[in-house]
Amino acid sequence: MNTAKNVPELFGSMVFNETVMRERLPKDVYKKLKQTMREGTAIDAEVAPVVATAMKDWALSKGATHYTHWFQPLTGITAEKHDSFISPTDDGGVVMEFSGKELIRGEPDASSFPSGGLRATFEARGYTAWDPTSYAFVKDGTLYIPTAFCSYTGEILDKKTPLLRSMDALSTQACRVLKLFGKDVKRVTTTVGPEQEYFLIDKADYAKRKDLIFTGRTLFGAMPPKGQEMEDHYFGSIRPRVAAFMQELDEELWKLGIFAKTKHNEVAPCQHEMAPVFTTTNIATDHNQLTMEVMRRVAERHGFVCLLNEKPFEGVNGSGKHNNWSISTDTGENLLEPGKAPSGNLQFLLFLTAVIKAVDEYQDLLRISVASAGNDHRLGANEAPPAIISMFIGDELQAILDAVEAGRDYTDVAKTKMDLGVSALPDIQKDTTDRNRTSPFAFTGNKFEFRMLGSSLNIACPNIMLNTAVAEELRQFADELDGATDFQAALTALLRREIKAHKRIIFNGNGYDESWVAEAEKRGLLNLKSTDAALPHYTDEKNIRLFETHGVYTKLEMESREEAVIEEYYKTLHIEALTMRDMARREILPACLSFERAVADGALAKKQLGLAGGAETRLLTQVSALNDALECAVSTLEEAVEAVPKADAETLAHYYHDEVLPCMDAVRKPSDALERMVGKEYWPFPTYADILFYT
Repeated sequence: MNTAKNVPELFGSMVFNETVMRERLPKDVYKKLKQTMREGTAIDAEVAPVVATAMKDWALSKGATHYTHWFQPLTGITAEKHDSFISPTDDGGVVMEFSGKELIRGEPDASSFPSGGLRATFEARGYTAWDPTSYAFVKDGTLYIPTAFCSYTGEILDKKTPLLRSMDALSTQACRVLKLFGKDVKRVTTTVGPEQEYFLIDKADYAKRKDLIFTGRTLFGAMPPKGQEMEDHYFGSIRPRVAAFMQELDEELWKLGIFAKTKHNEVAPCQHEMAPVFTTTNIATDHNQLTMEVMRRVAERHGFVCLLNEKPFEGVNGSGKHNNWSISTDTGENLLEPGKAPSGNLQFLLFLTAVIKAVDEYQDLLRISVASAGNDHRLGANEAPPAIISMFIGDELQAILDAVEAGRDYTDVAKTKMDLGVSALPDIQKDTTDRNRTSPFAFTGNKFEFRMLGSSLNIACPNIMLNTAVAEELRQFADELDGATDFQAALTALLRREIKAHKRIIFNGNGYDESWVAEAEKRGLLNLKSTDAALPHYTDEKNIRLFETHGVYTKLEMESREEAVIEEYYKTLHIEALTMRDMARREILPACLSFERAVADGALAKKQLGLAGGAETRLLTQVSALNDALECAVSTLEEAVEAVPKADAETLAHYYHDEVLPCMDAVRKPSDALERMVGKEYWPFPTYADILFYT
């Protein structure tokens, strides 16, 4: 069967979407539910039982026997507890039932999820609450209901709730601003299209490497003779085996209503990318979490393992997740669309200035939103933006902002066409700005691309920061402009002042250039190089004030999140350190010592025969020295792990970064050198050459 002909029929076939709702719900119930989804209003209590019955009947028709409240705890991944639809009857049989109460609320155990101190172990009760703005779906015989997650006492324990709050905050303030322009808009939403990078490796190789199994990345590995330096993998021909995976991935995602659009090979060997079409941020977040899960499951069926760690292999590009973010009204207007004459589009310039100010004033929050142990290995390399937050807006917008600041007229840049010198080829309209792949936060036509996200990250975190920070700047602008006697004069003065105050965050040059670090410091920009340096800024006074002002987090909820992410950071490094110790002690050293003995035996045999053993002696000397260095480095690592202080989370994070990580680097160096010298038959697990260049 040609699947392509059935894509419209396939798409959303496992989703309780608007088409299904329209078919299965009474008109009045459908209208009320649609209003909740469109405007973010509270769900009518009378609607839930009707929706629950229709949802259950539809799910049964799709083969479901269970339902689950699907939520996103602070682990960064999703969680689910499955209950069947069965209810006992008096005659010992069962019926399939699902009530409005079961749809609206669930009660998972909350004691074992990260809470950052919000909940003690004995305080186990938690609640999940139906999120009607995100579609339910059927997967693997279960009806999945997207939900929020909170504690018995009301503290939020998930990533969805603050995301929804941040979207409400931005909508409220954006609607206020648009009203000043004479526009009656009921709802403004942010939209996101997260590009997802990933590695596919052979399942058999994965099973032989404890570092991949326990940490998701390789802790050892010498570069093979060929890496990515030939640049032949990027956009290259897709291997048939990978193409089959990609085809099934598309089909599975399309069934779940996920707008999988683009697929291609990425820069590093075995690295690939999937990019979806934009959708509302809340739904995009749910979809991205689902995408990562489906990638892993489909990969397994094709004999692969999908790696989503930010830096699975040293020496080749790591994986990111580009967060393409924009703002749209319920009337379909993109508020970051410059139009044909952006210099005269004051509404666009106001929203652009709000974003510029937000990124400048809340650099720390944006950096924190992408901070992780894995992403630390990636940021700043020649594959990802540096850890310094800056914005790229391109030549045309830069010239417009310069003109606004200077109070002079702007002359539009001529739109030119490129003549390719071949008569059969059409002229190409040249954009007025290039792309800047070194920029952490780049304007790309009618959206911003936040490029610092790591591949495994839940995109709720950066979007909470973005939404709330921009909402705050829009609030300030609306407060100032509301009631102005001369709106245009007041607006012009505001733009000029704010552009001048925050233009330091704009950098259109090469973010990889070493001179940028000095220039950024001169401008007063933050350079939070590592996760342990960034995270303590989470609860700076200005940040607490921001989130409390817009009702996104309380101070207690922020403190809990700071503690939870710091704890995740040092625990990750602890697991990596122990894994490295075990692999070095139990696998690498025994293999290398066996090789050393074999070389020594060869040298001794030559000597007994009266032959020169120069090659064996030289090799023996080198291998013996490296074995000694490796054993010594492992012992030092063990001592560092055993000496971990009993201290608060922030102190532990600094300790693991400052003391344990250097010890791990010291272990890897002699091991990778030994890998280049020890006979292949001795090496205890697959090398980079084996993993990255499978057939």
